[in-house]
Amino acid sequence: MKRVGRGDRLPETLLDRPVGGVNLSPGTLRDQLGDGLHLLVFLRHLGCVFCRETIGDLRAICEADSTYPEVLFFYQGSVMEGKALLRRAWPQARAVADPDAEIYDALGIGRGGMIEMFQPAVWAAKKRAEEKGHANGERNGDIWRMPGAFLVAAEEVLWSHTYRHAADHPDFPRIWDLAGETLRPACAA
Repeated sequence: MKRVGRGDRLPETLLDRPVGGVNLSPGTLRDQLGDGLHLLVFLRHLGCVFCRETIGDLRAICEADSTYPEVLFFYQGSVMEGKALLRRAWPQARAVADPDAEIYDALGIGRGGMIEMFQPAVWAAKKRAEEKGHANGERNGDIWRMPGAFLVAAEEVLWSHTYRHAADHPDFPRIWDLAGETLRPACAA
């Protein structure tokens, strides 16, 4: 399946899909997004040290910058598994449970191979994550699934990041530079 990228629209069938998860309003994915800017962050699996690092990094960014786009996580797991992780990592975070990775598939977020999971950059990044206090947890979901990140406004993808390996991170603090300064809210300038 083709990966969704900048300038694409989220599929209508995806937007109209009922979703469940953590700290969500009842309804569809469209109901979760509304009209504002959202950073959709697809985690590999909830036990992944890099996913835990991503959650921690984004929490710190959002707490420091009230103009940062609203973050909506997606994860492979049950609602209860998501609640258990976020209760510790970021209790206010919103997250969509996608145990069968159907939303991942719809956006073209595929599976990695040995190179994406075990190249030297991954081992260096593991040390980085551990120095921030993160550790691997219990594996759940498809451990070969790659992560994904998309900045969206309503239905349009304004920016996306194609992960080179399991530990790759976009430069989240520079989201406005990555997506284009014209998106930055006036109060953030």
